Amino acid sequence: MSGTVDRWTIALRSAWKDGTAWPWCLAALAAACGYAVATVFHPGYLSADSNTQLWQALGDEPVNDWHPPVMALAWRILIQVTGNFSTMAAVQAAVLWGALWILARLVWTRTRSRGLSLAVLAVGWAPHIVNLTGVVWKDVHLAYALLAVFAIVLTVRELPRERVRTRWALLVLGLLFLTYAALVRKNGIPATIPVFALLVLAAWPAPGRRRWLAATAVFAAVVMGGSAAVNAATHPLATRVYAVIPVDDLVHVLTPDQVRTAAEQAGAGTDLRDRLIAAAVTCQKRNITSDGYLQCFPQRRPFDVTYLDRHADVLVRMWTQQMPKHWKGYAEYRARVFTKLLFRSNQTFWNGTRVNAGARLHPEVRKQPLNDTLRFALQNYVTGSSRDLPMLFQGWFWLAVSLVLVLRRRWAGPWTRELRLLGASSLLYLLAYLPTAPESNYRYVYWPALSGTVALTLVATAFVARRRSVPAGPAGEPDARPAVPPAGRAPEAAPAGPREDTGAAV
Repeated sequence: MSGTVDRWTIALRSAWKDGTAWPWCLAALAAACGYAVATVFHPGYLSADSNTQLWQALGDEPVNDWHPPVMALAWRILIQVTGNFSTMAAVQAAVLWGALWILARLVWTRTRSRGLSLAVLAVGWAPHIVNLTGVVWKDVHLAYALLAVFAIVLTVRELPRERVRTRWALLVLGLLFLTYAALVRKNGIPATIPVFALLVLAAWPAPGRRRWLAATAVFAAVVMGGSAAVNAATHPLATRVYAVIPVDDLVHVLTPDQVRTAAEQAGAGTDLRDRLIAAAVTCQKRNITSDGYLQCFPQRRPFDVTYLDRHADVLVRMWTQQMPKHWKGYAEYRARVFTKLLFRSNQTFWNGTRVNAGARLHPEVRKQPLNDTLRFALQNYVTGSSRDLPMLFQGWFWLAVSLVLVLRRRWAGPWTRELRLLGASSLLYLLAYLPTAPESNYRYVYWPALSGTVALTLVATAFVARRRSVPAGPAGEPDARPAVPPAGRAPEAAPAGPREDTGAAV
């Protein structure tokens, strides 16, 4: 018996020394961190939007497409499998920490540095990342789905060429995550385009035009097929929620008298005309600069989600008739809202569960109250960090990071192309809010914040690893000899000197 114990002890010590046990240690740490975060947020922090989707997921309200039906369907499936609505918040934490573990393992494989791999895991505890991990929001789902695709892409890149089945299985999984991201956030499609390019480049290092076209057609077909399947499963009420954008522009760019004239020219009914005029007066009187449909537009109780669907055509006609005539005011208004989003993002911490006035919190949520002790501890951490490091919670900083990622031609380490496309995803996502931002809210910049933090961490780890791997010469200068490759990788034949892998090959 003692001999068996000794052999196990020797084997464990050997695995620790040669590093084969470290990826499993990272997995255990990631699992523990995910469990801790899920415990803090249990049973999940809900906003008015997510409370509405919970009613729909439980079948207590009809599904509508004001909020993504795919999220209500996914929640419904989780509830049917587990019997508890809190599973959704736990799954969010699992996806985040699972993706971070994959990235940490890749950093360990390339650098053989335990500290650098732990730095990647630490991203999940950053105050501007952990603040929304357990909030059931479509913005969080978009961010974690795209991060999962990024982790899958880097994994596929490292696979040996003979593992064809594993490669394609991972690519299909990435396509499913990407499809979910495209369906869960209506304005998130621009962000999925560069990530889709990452998937294609992971499948074929140098795809030709035909492969690009074929892959694009497959992605479009999967997204449209997924949307049709979700609609068939949920039968959502049509809301045409995009009409909130023309409402916002009309009541903030035009005066009340101009709104009246515009409504009459477009053939709007009396009810819509009067409500638009009242919204323009209310926004002007209360100095409300955005989100005019929900903040200023007169609403009846209960809230009628189909009202916009019945008047969307008239509202779009009013917008197309009036905005070209008032282009200067429109540009000024949109610049005002966008700069507020970039420089004055609010709600950096969602403090528990809330519903709109007149709405009801679902009884299942009331049965599982929040842990106030952990909630206040998390709030102190996030709000204190927001005070001391405000740039982490502001859109302008992550816009700048995404621009740097896109414009720099080469980064330290092997993932230059991947980092540039990750920055392009963030950049396109932020710019998509220029004509559409309804208000200033930190959750609208959550994906750029997450992707930017991951990208900066990977850049930093690659830079540190390169500095460590270059031995010093006699005078303290870097030696021109090539660095020793990581364990498990053969050196390149006849190297002419240090060469940086730009990520051009899988």
